[in-house]
This record gives sequence, C-alpha cells and structure tokens, in this order.
Amino acid sequence: MNAAAGLRRIWLCADDYGMSPGVNRAIRDLIERGRLNATSVMMVGPAIGRGEIEALDAAAKSSPRCAIGLHVTLSAPFRPLTMHFRPLDGDMFMPFPKLLRAGLTRRLDREFIRNEVKAQLTAFMEAFGRAPDFVDGHQHVQLFPQVRDGFVDAVSDGAPRAWVRQGGRNLPLTQRLASPKALLLDILSAPFRRRAGAAGLSFNPAFAGAYDFTRTTDFGTSMRQFLEDLPDGGLVMCHPGFVDDVLVGLDPMTEVREREHAYLAGDAFPRLLADSGVTLV
Repeated sequence: MNAAAGLRRIWLCADDYGMSPGVNRAIRDLIERGRLNATSVMMVGPAIGRGEIEALDAAAKSSPRCAIGLHVTLSAPFRPLTMHFRPLDGDMFMPFPKLLRAGLTRRLDREFIRNEVKAQLTAFMEAFGRAPDFVDGHQHVQLFPQVRDGFVDAVSDGAPRAWVRQGGRNLPLTQRLASPKALLLDILSAPFRRRAGAAGLSFNPAFAGAYDFTRTTDFGTSMRQFLEDLPDGGLVMCHPGFVDDVLVGLDPMTEVREREHAYLAGDAFPRLLADSGVTLV
C-alpha cells in the first residue's frame, strides 16, 4: 500500500527538545530511525547549546521529512528571555495552572506575551538560521485565553509561513467526555483556531496524544487510540526521552518518556502504522 492508495499522512511530533541532554538524544535517535517527522525546540531549555542544535540539524538532514518547530515556553520552571516579562513567580514563569487561571480572569498583558514569544522566535532563527516550520506551546500554553492573542500576534508577524498547533479533535461528545484533558483542549482550541485563522495562519486539522502521564499506561494501546479516525494531516504529540539528572530536576515526566521511546523505536510501531493505514508525512 502507498500514499496514492489512501494512506493517511500524519505528523508525529516529539515535544521538548532542549529540556535535557537525555531528551535530546532520544528524539534524535527516533528521527534517525524514521520514527518521527517533527520535533519542537525549547529555546529557554538548559540543553540548547550550539552542539545540541547542530546535532538536531544533522539528524533532521538524514530524514528529510522531519520538520523542526519552536516550542514556545511560558510556564515554570523555566525563565523568560525578555527582561520585564510579567507575571512571574520569583524569577521564573508561573506554573501553568496559575497561568491558565490568570488568562481566564483576564489578568495577563498581551504585549508581555507577544514580546516573549517574539524573543523565543528570534532565538530560534539565530540558532537555526531560518524560521521554524511550525510553532506550538509547552503545556499547551498557546491555547490559553489572552496568551493566544500575544502568541498569534508574534507568530503572524515573525514567522507567518509557519503553521501553529491547535489541540482539538472532531470526536463524538461521549468520547471527549471520557478524557477530561482532551475535553479541555477541545474547549480551548475552538477560539484559538478562530484567532489563528483570522490572522492567516494555518494549523493542523486534528490533534491527539493527550493522556494521563501520572498513570502506568501501555503506550502502544494509547497510540492505537490516537490514530483511530485521525484525518490526513493530523498531529500526534509525544514525549520520548532518556532520564538524566537534568530532566529529573525539571519535569515529573521521567520514566514515561523512556516507555514512549522504547515503543516508538521498536518493531510494533511500524506494524501499527501499516495496520492503521497511516504514514508519516
């Protein structure tokens, strides 16, 4: 079977390149194996030096289908690039639940968000020598009320040809109610799509990949569910990585990243793609 015979072409995007050396190594390994076709880069992460950028560029060149995007980061435990960003928690961004509440209660300043996203875009362009292929957000911050306004303003001005990630999926209500996290992303994504569309930005038609990272879950079963009814051009988010001291100090997602990497690197994943009628773009 080939693409002309009806395979659905999807994006499989590994988030968080730049969070730690172990995360970076795992992402590059999967790109080189042809098991990913996108990754998004945290320009405020601690593992984003010149060597890590060059290694990612080299891996992507070995897999010409691989897109590299900017993973806009506006939540703790990371710090802003702009000097006067507000609100902060000490010298760091606020934790994302506080950021979401601040957006819902209209306590954010669109210009602070715009300037920080613009600074992260500029950092990406200086590091890679080009604009990102796409722009998304760490912990889905790009979807938050008020944040989305500054985010869309910055991307439409600084990288208008990049597509942006929305987190909604056209599923029956009963399926959406079964996953509170996916339901929240659906709700937040509707106004984001309208805002991005009005600014002339393109976005993925559907999204999958959200699950409860705190529970021991068979990632192969989850991936099969993600691929069900995902349309052509849809995007699946993943978070592969190898655990190291830097990751442990920054993020509660540790062993789950190694489980994701093991599945994506193994023999079962390409069989699932074939069985599901899916190919990576």
